[in-house]
Amino acid sequence: MASFNRVVLMGNLTRDPEMRQTPSGAQVAELRLAISETYRDRQTNQPKEITCYVDVVVWNKLAELCQQYLAKGRPVLVEGRLTYDEWKTPQGEARNKLRVRADTVKFLGTPKRGEAQEGAPSAAAPRAAVTAGGLPPPPALAAGLEPAPAEPADTDDLPF
Repeated sequence: MASFNRVVLMGNLTRDPEMRQTPSGAQVAELRLAISETYRDRQTNQPKEITCYVDVVVWNKLAELCQQYLAKGRPVLVEGRLTYDEWKTPQGEARNKLRVRADTVKFLGTPKRGEAQEGAPSAAAPRAAVTAGGLPPPPALAAGLEPAPAEPADTDDLPF
């Protein structure tokens, strides 16, 4: 049986990225996203908000870029896959956690005043996409432009 493991999330960072290095020298950054959903309570007719918190792991060059340019409160879009980690505490208790391993992190919005650094996303390019393996983003995203739509904008002339 075939399987598919893909996750796309958009939310705000709840803290600055936490960077560490593995014994082999690989860079790892841990992010935590808050993803909020608003709905109207049927009984009280009042708006309610629920927030889902998701842990994200970012590796190597992508981790370094996240550490350099992201901060608490910054909106990001993460694409990756779910991973299930299991370990034992020093006391011998079994622990586990479901997290997202990021393949792509897109920096959304603009940096706050004083955060702009050389090479950082700027107001002229409010979005920067960074992919695992250091691949450059598609030119449309690098320039802060939306990709062209896949279907025609005017569908009134279509025969179906």
